[in-house]
Amino acid sequence: MSLLPFRKRAEKPAYRSASVEAFLDGFSIEVMPRTAEKVEDFTALLPKGTRVYIAHIDGTPIEDMVATAKRLADDGFPVMPHFPARIIKDAATLGDWIARYQGEAGVDQALLLAGGVAEPQGDFHCSMQLMETGLFDKAGFKRLHVAGHPEGNKDIDPDGSDRAVMDALRWKQKFSETTDAQMALATQFCFEAAPVIAWVDRLQAEGITLPVHIGIAGPAKLQTLIKFAIACGVGPSLRVLQKRAMDVTKLLLPYEPTDILHDLAAHKAANPDFGIEQVHFFPLGGIKTNATWTAEHGGASGTPAAIQG
Repeated sequence: MSLLPFRKRAEKPAYRSASVEAFLDGFSIEVMPRTAEKVEDFTALLPKGTRVYIAHIDGTPIEDMVATAKRLADDGFPVMPHFPARIIKDAATLGDWIARYQGEAGVDQALLLAGGVAEPQGDFHCSMQLMETGLFDKAGFKRLHVAGHPEGNKDIDPDGSDRAVMDALRWKQKFSETTDAQMALATQFCFEAAPVIAWVDRLQAEGITLPVHIGIAGPAKLQTLIKFAIACGVGPSLRVLQKRAMDVTKLLLPYEPTDILHDLAAHKAANPDFGIEQVHFFPLGGIKTNATWTAEHGGASGTPAAIQG
């Protein structure tokens, strides 16, 4: 079956909320090279201007990453590849990656993170070390995103606290004041609004003003989400999925992020200064499914002019 143009999909009658539609304005989404290969035409799925992150999984050749970035850039999408510190051998390798992305795909933004491997494969073990090289500033990158963990991260804080995570965020806040690049926190996905609201409020109270791009898991089978949530260390909000799994009337129905988005959107509407700037989707049930659901709920505006770049 051929894909319908994006505009026609968005015109279909669907449930909408004004606050959710505003909250979804400028959403971003994530792909991997192997999943991108299965998409015939991204312009039929995503609104013009949608920022597309490209996840770099250990073992993926840099050539595949750059080719995916070029394809998306050629289609008119702002591209944000991952730079996982622990799989980058050294500063020379980092410089080579930056040069390839810039030279072949015109990339000028990046998500810097530690990466999913337990042991560093080279000189770097965290995103802060990547920033300290100065290579992104030297290359004139316009936007740098770093990881945020609303429910903590046991790999960083094995004792269950968030002491090290918060120290790292304070460091990144200070770095944001020295770089010309715009910075933001791109977070792990969650399933419940309350922990997210409390975390964002805490950041602001502690002087961490980096805007938050909140991670949201797109529609997917419940079993798929539980598997990814456990693997990614999702915290207390995992109980939302566990509770759903115990309800036989919902067990076989696909999960949709309606509730968490509604609650966060309502909070943002009531508190305009609330620190969430954008929604970032993890399309765990497939990018086509995620893109269609988002369009039906009003996410059809692309990246707002106020935060492009």
